[in-house]
Formats: sequence, C-alpha cells, structure tokens
Amino acid sequence: MGSDSVRGMGRRRLLGWGGLAAVGVVAGGTQPVGARPAPAGRRAIPRDTRPGGAYDRYVAKLAAEDRFSGVVLLSHRGRTVLSRSYGMADEEKNIRNHDGVAFNLSSAGKPFGAVAVLQLAQRGRLRLSDTVGAHLKGFPEEIAEKVTIHHLLSGTSGLNTPEEDPQRVFRSKEEVREFHEEWARQAKPVAPPGTPTDHAGAEVAIPALIVEAVTGMTYWDYVEEHIFRRCGMTGTAFYTRPQWLTDPHIAHAYMRQADGSRVDAVRNLDKGSPDPLQPGKNPARGFIGLPGDGGFATAPDLVRFAHALADGTVLDRPYAELLTAPKIPLAPQGGGLRAARSSPADAAFATYMMPVSLIDGQWLNGRAGVDPGSVASWNIYPDSGWVGVVLGNHDDIPFQEIIEREMSAVLGTT
Repeated sequence: MGSDSVRGMGRRRLLGWGGLAAVGVVAGGTQPVGARPAPAGRRAIPRDTRPGGAYDRYVAKLAAEDRFSGVVLLSHRGRTVLSRSYGMADEEKNIRNHDGVAFNLSSAGKPFGAVAVLQLAQRGRLRLSDTVGAHLKGFPEEIAEKVTIHHLLSGTSGLNTPEEDPQRVFRSKEEVREFHEEWARQAKPVAPPGTPTDHAGAEVAIPALIVEAVTGMTYWDYVEEHIFRRCGMTGTAFYTRPQWLTDPHIAHAYMRQADGSRVDAVRNLDKGSPDPLQPGKNPARGFIGLPGDGGFATAPDLVRFAHALADGTVLDRPYAELLTAPKIPLAPQGGGLRAARSSPADAAFATYMMPVSLIDGQWLNGRAGVDPGSVASWNIYPDSGWVGVVLGNHDDIPFQEIIEREMSAVLGTT
C-alpha cells in the first residue's frame, strides 16, 4: 500500500496505532460485548452491505484493477451477509485466496495480548495495578517500580520503542523469544508514567513477558490454547516461516518494489520494502511474530473471536467491557466519515490495545494492522450486531478507503 491518505487521514497514523480506530475512523466503544437491538427505524440489513450492493461492487472493482487481493467479510448477528475472495494466496503454486486462508495480522493481533492479560487478572493471577517489577526482574527502578500493567495496556507508559534491526533473519522460535526479551528491556522512559505515548513497542512486548512469567508458558502457546482454541479459531495461529512457505492455507505477502514489481516476501528474504515508513522491512524475516503481536487469522475466525468477546467465552463480561472501555481521549481528527457530516466530531479514545470511537451515535471497536505486503482489519459494531473483516496480501491496497466504505455500508451513510 502506498503512502497516500484518504481525506486527510495518513498512513503514518495507521501504522502508529495499528488501526484507523485511533483517529475515529475504525473504532470501538464502551460496550462492545453483546449486540444490542438496532434502534427503531434502522434497517437490520442495509442495502449496501448485501451481495451486489455498493460495498460489494466497490471491492470487486478494486480487484479488477489489481488494487485488492484478499478477503472481505460482513457478518450480522452471526450470519454471513457478504463474503468475497480475490487474488492469489500463492501465485507460484496457483493457490487462490478463499475464506479459509489465514492472513498476516501484524498489529491487528495485539488485542489477543490484552485479552490474555485480562484473563489472568480475572483469575486473580495478577492485578492491572501491578508494576512491571511485581512480575519481571532486571528492569531499571524507574520502570520496575513506577510503570503498571494498566499503563502498558492503555498506551500511557511513557516508554519509548527500542531500535529494531529490520535486516535480521531469525531462524527459530527460541531466537525470536530471546531477542524479544532483550529488545523489551532496552525501553527507556521518555515521559512520566500516565503520559500518552505513540504506540510504543515496549507496551506490547512487556505485557507478553508478564504473561509468560505468570503462566510458565510461552506467549504463543498461552494465546493459542486459551484464546484461539477456546474460540474455535481453527485456522488461526502463530505460524512459523516454514509453515508460511509451505502451508496452502496461509496467504503469502506480496511487496511492491521500487522498480514497480511485486515480490513474494516469504520466498525472497533478501528483499525489503521501499516504503519510507517501514524501510527495508520484510515480515517473513521474523520466523514467527514477536510475542504480543502478529499471528495469522482467517476472516471467519475473527468473527468467531468477536462473538467470543460478547458471549463470555474468553472473558467474563466485566472484563470484556474493561477491554474496550475508554481510557484516554484521542485528539479529534478531520477526514473520514465526519467530513461529509454536519454533526459534531465524534469522541475517540484509547483503550487496551483497541482504540474506540463513536460514529453516528454508534459505538464501534476493532483493530487494524499493516505490514509490507499485508493488511488486516476487523471491526465490531456492537449496537447493531455487525462484524466486518478486511484481509489483504499485497501492497497498493487503499486500506483506509476500504474500511471507510465498509463503515458507510454498515452504518447506512452512503
């Protein structure tokens, strides 16, 4: 995907919080669990969400123009209303995308880490007021005794993001985990705890280390057992690079190169992205996603996860509500759906890894992520029972615009 913006909403912001939710265009609310009845007079199934409707035609046009490869899905109260797949999961093996194909989530996988922490909190294994030092040794005093789990999950730790080496090619889970722990320990305070930060990587990395310290399991194993399996997410996992290379049910990531060509990131570890926001990065070099981030998921599995949040499968209702309850306000942003409306700007808030906002009187919650050659978004519309998923596997996808079109279709604003 290029660096262009949609109605003033830039990709830098998308890469920052990992989702358009941060600017109130993809968002979530205080009561994301359970779909309440739609307000009187509102159509249960808006015309533009249906097969042949405006959203369906829009995505088909993008695919015909080679601007979309992947899967889109709209579900209403557990029933699939629209499911479309375009492009190739693996061009070399001539495997097409379909709704059983898993896509790289990037930052869209971060809420799983927050759910893992809240599961441990509701079981009394930790408290959100615990400091880092209550569970992890070796951090400097200004982090160990002052930064709490709440600070980390809410994006108010005051920590920075340590430098990364995008050229490094990892060869095993053990190597990734050792690097991840060392990387997390390089974080430094740049502001007092309680200060909003700019999507600091340490705020994802350190909670994952706490999950491991409390449970005695790797982060990957804990999430797969206590979240993915519990939700029935059979096509979702933290797949390794060898699996990404050989499993026909995992979409390869196709990166646009400076010369205009696209390359398969998994088969070309020597190639990196020319994107100035992710220079030189190739997501397949990581062997497996860093704990607290990434993973691969199918579109139906993300719908299953959304419903599991609503029905108590993964979190008791109070903790599910706590997950997306507003924590700190986000600055109002122009653009998006608001640009065409005369109503005041909607409220937007940071939460536990799922920025939230109010759009046309409805709460929405979700998460998005971008990697070279991959995009992922899932949104929950709790007031009307909708779930929307967008998963893509090549660059050049107008990601913000697709999500905005999804919202317009669901909310009936077109």
